[in-house]
Amino acid sequence: MEQAFLTAISDHQGILYKVCRLYRDTREDREDLFQEIVAQLWKAYPAYRQEAKLSTWIYRIALNTALTRYRRHTADIRFTDSLPEEAQAEEQESPQLERLFRAIRTLNDADKALISLYLDDFTYEEMAGVTGLSVNVIGVRLNRIREKLKQLLQ
Repeated sequence: MEQAFLTAISDHQGILYKVCRLYRDTREDREDLFQEIVAQLWKAYPAYRQEAKLSTWIYRIALNTALTRYRRHTADIRFTDSLPEEAQAEEQESPQLERLFRAIRTLNDADKALISLYLDDFTYEEMAGVTGLSVNVIGVRLNRIREKLKQLLQ
C-alpha cells in the first residue's frame, strides 16, 4: 500500500503543487501546505475506492485541506497583488504565468478551485465530482471566471 501511495503522489504532484501555489504566497507556506495535504491523503488513502479517478480524489482532498487550513489561519495569511521578493526569486516563471497566478489569487475560493481544475484539463463531469456542483453550474461559473480573468489581465 505504501508504494502505491508514493507512486500516486509522484504521479499527481503537479496537482498538489498547483493547489499550494494558488492558496499560498510564500515558498515556506506552500511547503507546509504540501506536507499537510500529503498527510491528509495518507490518512484517507485506505478508504479510497476506485469509483472515482485517482486524480479527482486527490484534487478534492487537496482543495479541502487548503481551504480548511486557510480558514483556520486567516489572520496569518496575507494575499497580495504580487509575490514577496524572495518568492519571486525562487519561482522562475514567465511574467505571463505570474500575472495569471496573481489574477487567480484574487478570485474567491470556489472560483480558484474551478479554474484550477479547468487549467488541469478536467472535464466538467470530473469537476462536478470534485466540487459537488452540477455540470451546468460549472459551465456558467467557468464562463464568468474566464471573463473576470480577461478583465483582470487586460
